Amino acid sequence: ILELYLNEIFLGTIVPGRNLHGIAAAALDYFGKSVHELTIHEAAYLAALPKGPNNYHPYRRTQQALARRNEIIGLMAQNGYITKEEAESERKLPLGVNPRSVSPNTANANYFAEEVRREISERYGEKKLYEGGLSVRTTLDPKMQAMARKALVDGLVRYDQARGWRGAKTRVELAGRDWGMAVAEVPALGDVQPWRLAVVLDTSGGRATIGLQPKRESSGQVSKDRETGLITAEGVRWTGRGVAAALNPGDVVYVERLEGAGNAYRLRQIPEVSGAIVAMDPYTGRVHAMVGGFSYDESEFNRATQAMRQPGSSFKPIVYSAALDNGYTPSSLVLDTPITIEAGPGQEAWTPTNYGGKAGGGPHTLRYGIEHSKNLMTVRLAKDVGMPLIAEYARRFGVYDDMLPVLPMSLGAGETTVMRMVTAYSMLDNGGRRIRPTLIDRIQDRNGETIYRHDTRKCIGCDADKWSGQDEPKLVDDSEQVLDPLTAYQIVSIMEGVVQRGTATILKEIGKPLAGKTGTTNDSKDAWFVGFSPDLAVGIYIGYDKPRSLGDSATGGGLAAPVARDFLKAALKDKPPTPFRVPPGIKLIRVNLASGTRAGGSEGGILEAFKPGTAPPDSYSAPASAQPAAPAAVPADADRAAQAGGLY
Repeated sequence: ILELYLNEIFLGTIVPGRNLHGIAAAALDYFGKSVHELTIHEAAYLAALPKGPNNYHPYRRTQQALARRNEIIGLMAQNGYITKEEAESERKLPLGVNPRSVSPNTANANYFAEEVRREISERYGEKKLYEGGLSVRTTLDPKMQAMARKALVDGLVRYDQARGWRGAKTRVELAGRDWGMAVAEVPALGDVQPWRLAVVLDTSGGRATIGLQPKRESSGQVSKDRETGLITAEGVRWTGRGVAAALNPGDVVYVERLEGAGNAYRLRQIPEVSGAIVAMDPYTGRVHAMVGGFSYDESEFNRATQAMRQPGSSFKPIVYSAALDNGYTPSSLVLDTPITIEAGPGQEAWTPTNYGGKAGGGPHTLRYGIEHSKNLMTVRLAKDVGMPLIAEYARRFGVYDDMLPVLPMSLGAGETTVMRMVTAYSMLDNGGRRIRPTLIDRIQDRNGETIYRHDTRKCIGCDADKWSGQDEPKLVDDSEQVLDPLTAYQIVSIMEGVVQRGTATILKEIGKPLAGKTGTTNDSKDAWFVGFSPDLAVGIYIGYDKPRSLGDSATGGGLAAPVARDFLKAALKDKPPTPFRVPPGIKLIRVNLASGTRAGGSEGGILEAFKPGTAPPDSYSAPASAQPAAPAAVPADADRAAQAGGLY
């Protein structure tokens, strides 16, 4: 009974927001130790807390806490648990409370941890979450999480700085008071290290003297130590102004130390733009890293799972998957010419355009349509395949639950989340098998019983007592096949072309096999990149929380793809350049990149992936051009045209 009591009782709050239940949690938070590491006086203090944690708070009621602790030490000696000499020496010691410092991994993973907390709360309720003694094993990879956060933050800062300096966070009055106490009163974001808050003390001689916000003691008191630094012309270069023009004494700003420059700092500002990044194992759905914004302290809104945004062109691979699954080949030809879609009575006709407003003026292969993100080709393709079928594929992949089957949706006009898009692309990467994204591997109750496990695969032969020459155990994957594996590989091969020749060539410098697709929505309100290596899927979204244009020249390739490059370069650094797995049945045939026909001996061409019986014939020349006025025109040699894909 006593054990159950001590493992569940409320034992105070020393770090704001962390209510402590149980002796083990209290030992960690009060002293940064496990229970078996506690000294006599530390154990005695924890024994004092059940009577009333707030009555013996180590900072607010220090004397009462000491008196109660010493009383317990005396009782321990009286009852023979310790000697009188031990009691005397332990009574002389201070409380020694040393709150557990939050590790950098925790700060990096605030969005991840909160999503886990929310999921457990929804699954089991608040009482079981906080008092059930649950042991939760998550899918987080701390190193990858740090890489993802750095890549996203760097991308947001890059974009924000290009928009110019907006001014100081706030101002404080310095006359007649300690500048340290003045800047200590300004709330600082706790998860933007190595950035620090500082107050400008003086601007003269082409540089600014700054006072860094003093750290706080574990008791919450402001430290008496004072640190100063300098902001030189180098530190404000990105603003396009001089030091005196950008800063004034009393300005409170964020700064970051310049590497190798002593006590010189660079001026920083919190970005107005936001975004999210998710990295996932495409075979299991295990989320290795997730960042839902620039700073959790600034905004707890998780843009990876809660922000509903238009995916734009990053939705196109779903459209093309439906086409490839239903008679098209990567070399099928589709017209890249203007098209007008007639609406119902009383509604305006819709005339889509390509990015930049230019039509390609003729037929191009499906591969070209994705590599260069052609809207006109995609709309024609969707019109031919049929939007009800594409809506079904969107549901299968989990991008939308109930997509409206209208043609603008083929260009990603619906709203979805980064998590959903990364999950959908993972299914393309893994050969078309359904996965469920998860942040939790396993949950055990206080008795060690597993009450939740994400991996539901059956293991045949895993329960054998010993090896007696039998076959090795087998994991049986009975997950649903949502897409033909041959189709999945075809779309992967095409999206490799996006990195090699298309809108995401910035990722080529990583030097590993990569595939993906950029996305940019109307008025450039959202910039996306979703892609993958053979064993890691990643998705990035950048945009303002209250949607507005990111700028006329803003694209997924220019904003989101560099974030993916920075992340994947770090995440895949020590991984071998494994090629994408080619499923049995795929025929790799060298074709002309422009026409999709078989490449002659002297032509370079590319290796294209075909299903059995769909390869282009040995001799067929695609029409050099097609008239925009006759989009349905079919070459005279219709049978051969059909084999090569035909015109739509």
